[in-house]
Amino acid sequence: MSDENNTQHNLEERILEAAKSVFMEKGYTDASMSEIAERVGINRPGLHYYFRTKDKMFHAVFGMIVESIIPKFQDILLQKDIPMAQRIELLVNAYYQMLQENPSLPLFIVREINRDADFLVDTFSQLNVEPFFGKLRQSLQEEMASGKIRQVPLRVVFFTFYSALIFPFISRNLVTRLMMEKDETFETILEQWKPCIIRQMVNLLSMK
Repeated sequence: MSDENNTQHNLEERILEAAKSVFMEKGYTDASMSEIAERVGINRPGLHYYFRTKDKMFHAVFGMIVESIIPKFQDILLQKDIPMAQRIELLVNAYYQMLQENPSLPLFIVREINRDADFLVDTFSQLNVEPFFGKLRQSLQEEMASGKIRQVPLRVVFFTFYSALIFPFISRNLVTRLMMEKDETFETILEQWKPCIIRQMVNLLSMK
């Protein structure tokens, strides 16, 4: 890669990181191209050279987020030789790490779902992630059909796992203000909550 191409690539990465930060802090509606340009240290015309509209920038940012989530999810969940309880623990650990690095992500996702679900689905469609979700759905249904795990509607699996996983992050300010003991950290609370997530999922999917 030439020096000029390398410089352009680095600038595009900086733009995407700044846009990711602004979108997650403020949501799509309140995020502005001007603020993103200011955080990068360029002007609006310079920003438009890379992303002409806020929609295109949002799709690129959401693509970054999805690409950071999907491979971890797929690699863990599709390992059928590993017991489901162990896979759930691995998933929780992976997501805890990601959410601690991106603490605004859960609220951002919830905000965007509430703001315009059609726009979010359209973004997913443009990212061509349907085959991934189809593969996960098929894998779980095969395990249910074979008797390895209980037959449960997949939306119930989704609701149970994600509500338990992300609510501590959404309610972090309240929890740290009212429910944290002296010398505790938020990470301590997460470690206490992790076995509860695993137990909920195991109880939901267990054949016993």
